[in-house]
Formats: sequence, structure tokens, C-alpha cells
Amino acid sequence: MMGSAKSQWVFWRFLTKFTRNSLSLLLSMVLLSDAVGATPRGTPLQIAQQPGTTSQDVTRAAAVRILQEGQELYQQGTAESLRQAIGKWQEALKLWQQVDDKYGQALTLLGIGRIYDLLGEKQQALKYYNQALPILRALGDKGGEAVTLNNIGGVYDLLGEKQEALKYYNQALPIRRAVGDKGGEATTLTNIGLVYDSLGKKQEALKYYNQALPITRAVGDRGGEARTLNNIGLVYSSLGESQEALKYYNQALPILRAVGDRRVEATTLNNIGLVYSSLGEKQKALKYFKQALPIRRAVGDKGGEATTLNSIGLVYDSLGEKQEALKYLNQALPINREVGDRGGEATTLNNIGLVYSSLGEKQEALKYYNQALPI
Repeated sequence: MMGSAKSQWVFWRFLTKFTRNSLSLLLSMVLLSDAVGATPRGTPLQIAQQPGTTSQDVTRAAAVRILQEGQELYQQGTAESLRQAIGKWQEALKLWQQVDDKYGQALTLLGIGRIYDLLGEKQQALKYYNQALPILRALGDKGGEAVTLNNIGGVYDLLGEKQEALKYYNQALPIRRAVGDKGGEATTLTNIGLVYDSLGKKQEALKYYNQALPITRAVGDRGGEARTLNNIGLVYSSLGESQEALKYYNQALPILRAVGDRRVEATTLNNIGLVYSSLGEKQKALKYFKQALPIRRAVGDKGGEATTLNSIGLVYDSLGEKQEALKYLNQALPINREVGDRGGEATTLNNIGLVYSSLGEKQEALKYYNQALPI
């Protein structure tokens, strides 16, 4: 998550300020004539028809057009459209290579890498990020280099290679500070905090989150501020400091509602429910879980939906309402399987087994335990 999961960014945001500026530069480059330094205007076809336009101008124009077509496909957000976007950007990449445009190549390699990253094809993502990195270094584009290092770190983090992730994040951080990219600095600080959190180094995680928090506020990144507050809450929750956790979650919640980040709002509601459940305040826990559930369904967060269903089931179990517990756990199970969450599936199977065991239905309990065991 960025508040336990990384947020989903639109194409021109995920490459941060570097890419947004890059597109403007690329568009202006397309419109420049190598021959006379003129500034032809119009579509690629119109550019091609203007006197003094070189073949390189036309190739660049085509590359940017195809890049934009890929962006439109990316923004549709389906697995199919993402793969179509990769195809478009690979076409654009060949055109940048034809005119030996290193900047265009780096931009496009980053875009392709990011899509593979989102599709879960992490080795492919690394392949493209690692092609972009030396180009950006050769160009002296420190901002782009930092973005790429951060993206590579994110892939290693998700692959479970935490030390490798830290290596890249720690390369990105001083560059982001040097170029004055405060938003990027906060992102990398947060990412480092997430790695330390996952390694069980909670105080180290807090150190980085607490560096990120004032920066998100200074740059007016309300969403980033809320996600960082949520992350701090998670650390305090894991340390058993429930009231401190609630303090941070309750700061995050109104901000998330104000910025319309429904996905992380649901995560925060679920986190608050977990704290109240651990405190034995089961009805309060249900209140928050039942606020989170419809939001998770509305935003299509299937994994989160299964998590909340499981949490509700466990609360009903603890209240002695066994049939109600089974109702929610049995809703969670097929979702775990649908999204391929094998760990979640095993947990849910085990929880169902526990309910049947408490009902004295030992054979039914064994049936679920025996499904959970090999997973």
C-alpha cells in the first residue's frame, strides 16, 4: 500500500514531472526543421507536406503521434488496452531509433517498462527500465535517472528483493534532492519506509515516513500526505500502539475523502476496523468494515474486498455469530481464487475451518484445513 498499496497513476503522472516535461519537449522537437530551424505546425501529414520539412521531422511527428495513441490506450486501463499500448510504444521506439533520438527512446522505454510493471511482468519491466537508465545518464537527465532508479527499486520491492530495492531507492534519493524534486523525494522516502516496514524494521520505517510527511504537505500533495499518514498508522498498529495508529488514520481519512481517493479511503476504513477489532470493540470494528466494503466493490478492488469480507467474518465469529461468519467467509473465498491470492485463499479456508471446528463439525473443519495445507 501506499497506504499499504501503491496508488494507480495515469500515464503522465507515473513518470512524474520528467515525463510531462519530456512530452512538451518532444512535441516541440517534432515541429522543428533540422534543415532551416523553421517551426512547421500541424499534423504529421501537414508537416510532411510543408516546404523544408525533412524526413527526420516526419519520423519524429509519427513517433509522437503513436506515443499519444499509446497513451490513450493506456488510459483505458484494461489488460487488453495496456498490451495494445505496448505495441504502439514499441512502434514509436523504432522510429526514435531511426532518427537516433535518445531522449525519445528513453521516454518510450520508461513507458513500456511501466506497463509491464502494472501487468505484473516484472522481469520485462526491469528489461526496459534498465535500457532507459544508461541513456538518461548519458544525456545528463538527472530527473529522469531518479525516476528510473525509483521504478527499478519498486520492481525489486514487489519481487521481494528488499535489499536490491533499497539499493536503487538510495541511489534515487540524493538525485531527487539535488534536482529539487520535492514530490519525488517524498515518494522515494515513502518507498524506503515501506521496505523497512516489510523487513520488520518499524522504527526505521517511521524515520523515513516522518521525513516524507512534511514534504507532502509543503508541496500540497494531499493524496501523498494521506497515504503517508496511513502508512505511519500501520506501523503504530503493528507495534501495538492502537491509539497512536487511530490518531494517524483519523487524520488521513478526511483528506482521502476530500481528494476523492476512494481506494485508499477504503483501505484506511479497513485499517481502523482492524484496530477496533484488536481492542475488542467489535461493533465499532464492524461499522468501519461495513463502510469499507461497498467502496472496495465500487472501485473494483477485488483483493481488498476479500480482505474486508474476511475481517467481517472473523468479527462475527468472535461474537459467536457463526452462520453470519460463514456467510462472509464464503463470499471471500471465491474472490481470493479469482484474483489469484493464494495466501488469502489459504487464510480464508483456515478461518472457515476454525468456524466449523467451533461448531463441533470436525469433519467439515478438516475438509477446509486440508484444502489450506498444501497452499
